Amino acid sequence: MNRIKEVLKNKGISQTWLAEQMDKSYTTINEYARNKRQPSLEDLYKIAEILQIDIKELIISNKENI
Repeated sequence: MNRIKEVLKNKGISQTWLAEQMDKSYTTINEYARNKRQPSLEDLYKIAEILQIDIKELIISNKENI
């Protein structure tokens, strides 16, 4: 499970914009965001770089009890 959708929402960034930045289709990014498909580790690093966040923010929940 990843947190791409949550991070995008918190940053006010659209899936369409991220798809353009990554040179991927909207469908691919949408599948990542809905956890229907998991990005490769390389893509996770690229997403983190584009969003200027630590990769851990994409894979670790903020919730204390998890």
